[in-house]
Amino acid sequence: MTPINETAPWQALSQLAHTGRVQSIASLFDADADRVATFSREAAGLFLDGSKNRISVAALDQLFALAEAAGLPEAIKAMVNGDKINVTEDRAVLHVALRDFAHRTYHVDGEPVSPAINAVRQRMADFCTAIHRGTHTGYTGKPLTTVVNIGIGGSDLGPLMVTEALRPYWLGERTSHFVSNVDGQHLTDTLAQLDPETTLFIVASKTFTTQETMTNARSARAWFLEKAGGDEQAVARHFAALSTNERAVTDFGIAAENMFGFWDWVGGRYSLWSAIGLSIALQVGFDRFEALLKGAHAMDEHFRSAPLQENMPVLLALIGIWNRNFEGCSAHAVLPYDQHLHRFAAYLQQADMESNGKAVTQSGAPVAWATGPVVFGEPGTNGQHAFYQLIHQGTDTIACDFIAAVNSHTPLGDHHEKLLANFLAQPKALMLGKDEARVRDDLADQGVPENEIDRLAAHRTFPGNRPTNSILMDRLSPETLGALIALYEHKIFCQGVIWQINSFDQWGVELGKVLASEILPALKAEVTDVTHDPSTAHLLARINQLRDGQENNNED
Repeated sequence: MTPINETAPWQALSQLAHTGRVQSIASLFDADADRVATFSREAAGLFLDGSKNRISVAALDQLFALAEAAGLPEAIKAMVNGDKINVTEDRAVLHVALRDFAHRTYHVDGEPVSPAINAVRQRMADFCTAIHRGTHTGYTGKPLTTVVNIGIGGSDLGPLMVTEALRPYWLGERTSHFVSNVDGQHLTDTLAQLDPETTLFIVASKTFTTQETMTNARSARAWFLEKAGGDEQAVARHFAALSTNERAVTDFGIAAENMFGFWDWVGGRYSLWSAIGLSIALQVGFDRFEALLKGAHAMDEHFRSAPLQENMPVLLALIGIWNRNFEGCSAHAVLPYDQHLHRFAAYLQQADMESNGKAVTQSGAPVAWATGPVVFGEPGTNGQHAFYQLIHQGTDTIACDFIAAVNSHTPLGDHHEKLLANFLAQPKALMLGKDEARVRDDLADQGVPENEIDRLAAHRTFPGNRPTNSILMDRLSPETLGALIALYEHKIFCQGVIWQINSFDQWGVELGKVLASEILPALKAEVTDVTHDPSTAHLLARINQLRDGQENNNED
């Protein structure tokens, strides 16, 4: 395969980027009355406006050519056909099958997977019905009104983000908690809020061996048994498992009928559409969980069928390629102007950075171009009073996505109008900036003395030409949230194809896990003869010294 940076479109884009340095975004609008239409797309209840990026129509044309040169149309077909596009793990990537309502048949290794998907989904629906109607109760006969999801990574970030985003749809008298960190404070603080008689624990681990998850699960089980008077039989009524390891699940005390499986072609960061979404369905109702899936399916249908030039995820991906590889943006801010999306940026950090944080191509060769950016963000308007200063006037250019719902679930006075005013104002300010001449004029109009104007002008000048996308929806609903998540999933996939990397493995997280398992016995004083580097050895000795001191103090 020809390295992507040696293709004709990449070379043309490099030249366009070089010659376009003097252009401003505002001048691109002046030159093209149809610019908004050219850089906008609408699909699945979402509207994307990418016109406030410093990118010309000529560059956009070359980006579409780049996508063709990278084989993006063929890659899309390969993914939805169940081809094993995760080449380092020899796996298919079929999260789209989990939310397909077009009755297609998907195959992996020649076997249809849709019947198994539908069967698990029906079992999830039946379980939710039993919990919600009170036919499945706790060991004392009380209804289970609180859910604690114990997972980590995709088994936590996805369900947590969606549950928070859909807070207006929560079923009355139900609450949810999410425990992920192996830091005992996370579980302890959560347990302190619970009534064991009304709590259902969901243990989310495909293998039922994930260190952090199983440590928390075992501690939760011990807490529950203490509260339940040691009744081992009660565990089966208060614990469910999202796993494929039936032996380990039943040994834990969870009934096999309360185990919900998923498959190795479901990556962790794409798993909320599977049984991993059980905590979502329990909190908002299974019908709304299905509405979430249907919203994602609507975006899948658009992504699958729309030509590249009309395809919303493709456009979003290509603008990102332009900003990352030709405008030098090493960071990307995701800025939802909706408080219920307060975990969306954290969710996308995993989805994007774990997918495209790669430095070798699928063939194993070092990449010679930038890949995934650093992703961060907070809801507006909070972020405006935190890190926006760097976005407006810092030395790095940071690309931004602004996301908003036109209508609020909680209209309160003119709050939402003020929120939307800021949603519109920030991209405008980032695009236009404020030059020194205007700053000087404004200061003079305020009666500021000339010597003070000379001192202040540079500090109040904004360079502008900071790239932004704007994404609008009518309101944040299960359907539009599903479409929004799928939009970013497909964007990330498209960028990985163009960068010629495997977006579906995550070997980078494994080494730390292995080393932690080697260090743990030394912290427990089980071994003393393992050799570490000087820094780790020194830190380990200091930790054990301080722990010994704490233990001695406790004995006193």
